[in-house]
Amino acid sequence: MLQPVAVGVDGSAESLAAAEWAAHEAVRRDRPLRLVHVWNWHPRQTDGEIANAAQRHLALRALRRAEERVRAACPGVRPYDEQVEGPAATALLTAAERADLLVLGSRGLSGFTGFLVGSVALDVVARATRPVVLVRAGEEAEDAHLPAADGSASTSSGYRDVVFGIDLGDACDEVIRFAFEAALLRHARLRAVHAWQAPSPLGLGTGGIGLVDGPQRADEWLGFLSGVLHVWRDKYPDVEVLESVAEGKASDVLVRAASGASLLVVGHRLARRPMDPRTGPVTHAVIHHAGCPVAVVPHA
Repeated sequence: MLQPVAVGVDGSAESLAAAEWAAHEAVRRDRPLRLVHVWNWHPRQTDGEIANAAQRHLALRALRRAEERVRAACPGVRPYDEQVEGPAATALLTAAERADLLVLGSRGLSGFTGFLVGSVALDVVARATRPVVLVRAGEEAEDAHLPAADGSASTSSGYRDVVFGIDLGDACDEVIRFAFEAALLRHARLRAVHAWQAPSPLGLGTGGIGLVDGPQRADEWLGFLSGVLHVWRDKYPDVEVLESVAEGKASDVLVRAASGASLLVVGHRLARRPMDPRTGPVTHAVIHHAGCPVAVVPHA
């Protein structure tokens, strides 16, 4: 059986938005859809049959609501569900290991504060060895025919861009492949974005990009980016690629680039010490502030 697209559901608006997004993604990938509810997320000191029955009833209700949302959005999808006993992060990590990717909801806030990501989601992102997508309540689940307001983030077919951040000092095949596949599945344009900052005089060595001025430095980075992606363009000839570089803090550059996009793809280096997992500062920032679903792709 093909590995499914798995989504964590708990009955909240965020998890329902995640379920709808996951349903569309399952259709795109031609994968089964698995709804996962983790019950007993907050174990009580006095747990018994009555408490367990209540937990299972709430789990069943959350799963039914998610199924209704999925079937309304994608009538052809027939999800299968699973109730799993917590702790939540551990159960969701197990679900991720058995899935093509895991989708989770994130609590949304209005204004410029971005969105809050619960401790469970952050823990899962930090430790997962499979891609994890974070979706806010209110996110548009369908990517087609939703151009940005200024038209900058959509192709002629009406599909919004897939944006991915690439660190040219540590370009990872897993992240690049995921981004190209996501764009191909959506028939969308792929925008590869690299952020650079001018080195301080103390940090300059002999030769290299740091010795040229700003415009020349940008051209050098753009040429480097084009060289890195050349082989991927050959592998994915049907994907239109737009390469861009920008001076500035990486998280700020990516958040701006993701405005109006259908998906932002970033990498996450797996911790060498599994007992102390954490997300890097750029990944941590974009999953809090990006205005679109964020796919975090782990790599060694």
